Amino acid sequence: MTVTTFSELELDESLLDALQDKGFTRPTAIQAAAIPPALDGRDVLGSAPTGTGKTAAYLLPALQHLLDFPRKKSGPPRILILTPTRELAIQVAEPARDVAQR
Repeated sequence: MTVTTFSELELDESLLDALQDKGFTRPTAIQAAAIPPALDGRDVLGSAPTGTGKTAAYLLPALQHLLDFPRKKSGPPRILILTPTRELAIQVAEPARDVAQR
């Protein structure tokens, strides 16, 4: 099945609303290919040019996991995103913060 809209990905309404607020309505090729298996808990290895939405391809399933399995009590971090540089970490943190605020 070809994914043509984010709503087809069975993401939480809060994530869909955040995407819509940012003007994103259709997943890119890397997102359409990576998000469904990631949501199923499978490992994903992807490669795509800069600016094609790789960050959202792994952030959305990670945030969906947090919504699906809410923390019952405080504890250690549940998701860790590693980046090779500080600049890339900042670049990844901004959209994560934007989407997670919803």
